[in-house]
Amino acid sequence: MSNGSGLFDRYYSEFDIIFAGGGTTACVAAGQLAACDSSLKILILEVGEHILNQAAHVQPYQYVTHQVPTIMACTCVPASDFDDWGADGWESQNLTPLMKKLETYEVQPDGPTHGNNGPIRVSYGGLKTGIWEEFVHVGTTYHKRPYANDTDDLETCNTYSPVLVAYCEGGSRMRRYINGKTGKHSDMAHHYVYNQAHNPNLQLWVGKLMKCVIFEDKYAVGVEFTCDLVSCPDADQSLSIIRALKLIVVSARAFGLLAIFERSGIGAEGVLKHCGIEQPVNLPGLSDHNGHFVPYFAAEGAVTLDPLWRGEESVVQESLAQWKSNGKSLITQNGCDAKIKAMGSAFQTPWKEFFQDRPDKAIAIFALCAGYVPLLSVFPLHNYLSTTYITLYPMSVGSVYVKLGENSKEVLDFTMGFLDDPSDIIPLNFGYKRTHEIFQHMPSYRGEVPAGHPYFQGGMSGPVDLNAHAPDIIYTSEDDEVIDKFHHDCSTSSLLSSLGTCTMKPESDQGVIDAWLNMYGMVNLKVADMSIALKNVGMIALLIGEKAG
Repeated sequence: MSNGSGLFDRYYSEFDIIFAGGGTTACVAAGQLAACDSSLKILILEVGEHILNQAAHVQPYQYVTHQVPTIMACTCVPASDFDDWGADGWESQNLTPLMKKLETYEVQPDGPTHGNNGPIRVSYGGLKTGIWEEFVHVGTTYHKRPYANDTDDLETCNTYSPVLVAYCEGGSRMRRYINGKTGKHSDMAHHYVYNQAHNPNLQLWVGKLMKCVIFEDKYAVGVEFTCDLVSCPDADQSLSIIRALKLIVVSARAFGLLAIFERSGIGAEGVLKHCGIEQPVNLPGLSDHNGHFVPYFAAEGAVTLDPLWRGEESVVQESLAQWKSNGKSLITQNGCDAKIKAMGSAFQTPWKEFFQDRPDKAIAIFALCAGYVPLLSVFPLHNYLSTTYITLYPMSVGSVYVKLGENSKEVLDFTMGFLDDPSDIIPLNFGYKRTHEIFQHMPSYRGEVPAGHPYFQGGMSGPVDLNAHAPDIIYTSEDDEVIDKFHHDCSTSSLLSSLGTCTMKPESDQGVIDAWLNMYGMVNLKVADMSIALKNVGMIALLIGEKAG
């Protein structure tokens, strides 16, 4: 496998298949195709740098150092998310075999939706922090919610009828894409692409920024790209063209993909006309999870990742030595542990229209982290805990388009759209209250970090003995306003899983991609990444890659 590390790698001037983007989906699809037919000449153009055996990518605790971090959490969407697509071949019953094919599920072999012989390993990681037991114990004791052994079975969410209770929870220790034996991150690049270094026909060129797809009439015949200024600041910035003999697959995520297509002349007519871009096909349908991290002080003896994330040399060296010896230690952790899927009926319209008849859908996930990453450098040396509550189906929708900026250069016109729909703030406010109640009863809890919480008149109370049967925290209407303002003012952020800019649905419904991942109106052009999804994320990126391959 060639890595394109020189000024320009000219092994071929043309390939059978070109992948524009080298993320999760592209690695899976390209790797599958190359393994099936090694004579296929396949090129992956990736804007980032190589990650082969780099510590920041194979040591799970270092995920926080990535430019676009991922917590390596293995979560799967409910069956109804697949079925809602309404696309032939993408129903949950057809995708379950692919789920099983791609993974080796070390947690509980032989589960109905889990595999035993796939390239991607799923485990709890190499070492427990102990914090998750506290979190789940409180959730199952104080809130009297049942423990769910597997919330990634496409079904588990509700334990109680939504008609009888306002919300429903199920908690489990979070599974991760980590090899339980070696303690290494089990990622797609290493297990689908780098492991085929013996195949010269599979090439990965890094530091390459896609400009556009080249068309001859309606046929996609090549791509135009240059060297990326960020990863290759000293490289030649001239444009290069490579031809595709069979197929071009764009896999550049929601933002990169849309810009590539609009620069190629694919998109809404008004946008392209304003930028002076010729339009070969009119697709006006080209169009995230909200979440928030909240920090708490932890007990002095609590096991957290804070010393590793601070770079305390003695802790790092001791943990590295153990990791290299037996694949254990805190190196094998990402800090994220228990998760609770929650449902709430405080917002009646979204509930009735979207959730009520889909009992497998959760409104939000609550996750625990043994440590605190944001702003850690300005916090005092201490052990921390943190929680994040993530909405899975926000109603607000943003947009991104190409426009002409200064000096007539193309730039992205991005409207974030977070919390534009007033119903989206409700599960966030609920998430803050519920997770605070859980943390307050945990033995390792030592109070709130003021800078990361709403400011309440009178402050908050300290730790509560779980056996003391302390009453729930009572929030006044004024407190609710403070929490609401807190989430708006803190710019509740994306969880880096933007999607839906190139949806797979009927063209008459402003869809862009058909069930075979072909772009309407074009030939030899496919899309394979999360931009085709309508809602939610999770394991879908892997499954799209499996399906595309």
